Amino acid sequence: MGLISVRFFVFSAAVILLYYLFPFKKYQWTVLLAASWSYYLLICNKYIIYILITTVTTYLGALLTEYIGAKGDRFIKENKENLSKDDRKRIKEKTRTKKKSALACVLIFNFGILAFLKYFGFAAELAVSCLGKIGLDLQVPDFKLLAPIGISFYTFQSMGYVIDVFRGKVKAERNFCKLALFVSFFPQIVQGPIGIYSQLAHQLYEPKSFKYENMKNGLILLSWGVFKKLVIADRAARVISFVTADSLDFRGTYIIFTVLLYAAQLYADFSGGIDVCRGIAEIMGITMGENFRRPYFSKTLTEYWHRWHISLGDWLRNYLFYPISLSKPFLKMGKSMKSHRMKHLGKVFPTALASLITFVVIGIWHGAQMKYAAFGLWNGLVIMISSLMKPVTDKITDSLRINRESHWYTLFSMCRTFVIVLVGYYFDIAKSLKDALSMIYRSVFDFHLSDLTTFACLKDTGVDKFDYLIIFLGCAVIFTVSVIQERSGKSIRELLSEKKLPVQWLVYLSLIVVTAIFGQYGPGTQPSDFIYMQF
Repeated sequence: MGLISVRFFVFSAAVILLYYLFPFKKYQWTVLLAASWSYYLLICNKYIIYILITTVTTYLGALLTEYIGAKGDRFIKENKENLSKDDRKRIKEKTRTKKKSALACVLIFNFGILAFLKYFGFAAELAVSCLGKIGLDLQVPDFKLLAPIGISFYTFQSMGYVIDVFRGKVKAERNFCKLALFVSFFPQIVQGPIGIYSQLAHQLYEPKSFKYENMKNGLILLSWGVFKKLVIADRAARVISFVTADSLDFRGTYIIFTVLLYAAQLYADFSGGIDVCRGIAEIMGITMGENFRRPYFSKTLTEYWHRWHISLGDWLRNYLFYPISLSKPFLKMGKSMKSHRMKHLGKVFPTALASLITFVVIGIWHGAQMKYAAFGLWNGLVIMISSLMKPVTDKITDSLRINRESHWYTLFSMCRTFVIVLVGYYFDIAKSLKDALSMIYRSVFDFHLSDLTTFACLKDTGVDKFDYLIIFLGCAVIFTVSVIQERSGKSIRELLSEKKLPVQWLVYLSLIVVTAIFGQYGPGTQPSDFIYMQF
């Protein structure tokens, strides 16, 4: 039951209808719970056991962590007069140690499940390969592991909640079924966005009444997502899969074209899927976090990662980057460098190193292959080097009297960042790290403009000139909408709401008609899965 399918839309419509017709508003959230678990059971069958295990351990872990903290505070309060300042400090430290132990158990167990299911095969093959080089011949156990859909998303979301309970930012949820809904909310379970408990949970539990504005805004967002997926992403996917299946058969010109096409396809596919998820939730009065903010308009790679897959970036920044960069070893490293007259290095290097570690994790999160680790390493190294070299680049820019606020410099910065992002995409679409490096090499040294006149090698893709025109025009629509949003600081829905009603509905109906006419669906088509469903 894919996100872009008749079955899914019928299922969602039925859930929305039951949700608003449910007579007991106080327990309206139970409709969402039943729908979420039914949906996950339909798409994952017996593998639903994994999300159940995560839900149970998350529930118990959060309660235990909170109980340990409350017990320590209560003991200090009840015996305040008999405890010295040192005694209170010692008890607090002991309590925190116990809380850390409880938290660590939950994190290790759940991330251990994720790591085992996604990375055991890769790690075992790598270990066997390394041992084989020293004469030890071993075989990889054949466990036939299959990671359930959305496991990364619900694991990250659940563990973020437990960490927030540990930090005292939220109270542990006493109702197991309510927590189960937070973990499994069906519009987001497949590919996000990753929800923060303090922002999402209360929306799931609060009673809702039907509102026309919610329905209109949700349907617009949903339609916009379907347009991006069916009109652009699924067309482009046919070319990309054809070229990357055996990239050695293609010259650099076609490789560059494919990577550019992938940039359009990936954004249309992933942001389109998120729009569908957010649209369905919004119809029910639930606002999920924005996951994309016009990433290809970024002027630096750091800005790009603040605009792309925002929920994952925020999660890693809050729960990985900051804990690493503010840890005692990293703070000590910075102080040591500053004491040795390396003021800039002491200020920047620990943060840059923490950023590099975070990006390697991002790469590994994308998949159990060396090419994904290289993807993370590439992004991390670029950001690290740019941070370390900032005084030098600033000096060069000033000496050349370049106005960094000018439109030309802004355009140059966007193009430079886009090229850096494209290099990372080579690792994403290649079958292996070796293929990615080969593709990059041929893109530079085997590029021939004459190839652009025929595109003979791509005729077997089934994508003709008309399809390329549709992809181009679809991208032009997204670009125009993005420019308007970037300049106004408002969403298109907000801007349209300021227009007269006939104008609004003319735009809405045009979007639906264009998708219906030019979308890739129906008999004879092979809808492609959402790229991020595999994560």
